[in-house]
Amino acid sequence: MGQITKRGEYQWRAKVRRKGFPEQSRTFTYREDAEKWVRMVESELETTGFIDRREADKTTLAAVLQRYQREVTPSKKSAAIESVKIDVLLRDQALVGLKMTAVTSAEVTKWRDRRLKDVTGGTVNREIDVLSTVFNHARREWDIHVENPIQSIKRPEKARARDRRFSSEEESYLLAALTGGERLVDGTFSKGARNPWLLPLVKLAIETAMRRGELLSLTWENVDLERQTAHLPDTKNGDARTVPLSTRAVAILKALPTPEAEEDLEGNTEVQRSGAVFPTTALALRKGFARAIERAQEQYRADCKQAKRRPAPGFLEDVHFHDTRHEAASRLAEKLTNVLELSAVTGHRDLRMLKRYYHPRAEDLAKKLG
Repeated sequence: MGQITKRGEYQWRAKVRRKGFPEQSRTFTYREDAEKWVRMVESELETTGFIDRREADKTTLAAVLQRYQREVTPSKKSAAIESVKIDVLLRDQALVGLKMTAVTSAEVTKWRDRRLKDVTGGTVNREIDVLSTVFNHARREWDIHVENPIQSIKRPEKARARDRRFSSEEESYLLAALTGGERLVDGTFSKGARNPWLLPLVKLAIETAMRRGELLSLTWENVDLERQTAHLPDTKNGDARTVPLSTRAVAILKALPTPEAEEDLEGNTEVQRSGAVFPTTALALRKGFARAIERAQEQYRADCKQAKRRPAPGFLEDVHFHDTRHEAASRLAEKLTNVLELSAVTGHRDLRMLKRYYHPRAEDLAKKLG
């Protein structure tokens, strides 16, 4: 049964008791709101069943996001990226300062519109995914009973699939910009990439369509140069994959710096390779690749000026490291006409996603048509 009592001059205390269920209570400013709440709780007890909203009433979205970031995010492969997204969400106090029961679809919509003024729809969609995951987890695992408001909002339009490919001139200038960087006699470095792993890493990416994380986690123990394979025990989608290596890919790996040869008991010398194939970090790769793009563009403009010709528009603009995967998938598709074979190399379980990475040039298709 429901009971409403006055507390002080401006508050009303509502209680609902029923045998077999914990007592529910809540304080309101107006008696009418208290009566409405009592009727709602009694109706739930009679029909859909009891829903304990006490945790949701007293817990803010910020507290839930921080708990999720602390307890759940570290166990994920994308922990670093998800943690950054949660940090971004936590900056919007107008949203995360609300109690969980107050985070309605209308409030999320206001947040969405605020974010769209600063970032693209694709970025907002990824942050919405995090919000939705957090709401579902809080309901299932932490007894914070709220409806997921994400299900009722309109998402921003998805960004068009990237179809950026390298021209032969762009690739030539980029690879040239990844060379050099040697230490000179005076202790300074020559112009170029100081990180010796960047050039072979980019070359192998274009040759194999391997992701950045797969390349950085590749170890010599999982590389078999004789069988021309590279085994990836843990990939982005959770499946292990063995990547076939072309003769060019094998040559790139064989050319990598090797440790000093060791003698065995019979006096024979052999090179022992172990550990990471590319002992560098994602941050170093990202910065080194961006600087190489800038050097390549600078050199290209200088060469065009010297040759008195107009630079091609968009030369190496809007290029990211992940575009090497697009380029590689398109080149592999010319050799592997069977889409299942192609997906086995690239690691795509969904052939629709594979299509987003395969971008044949119209002029190449025209040649096939004759």
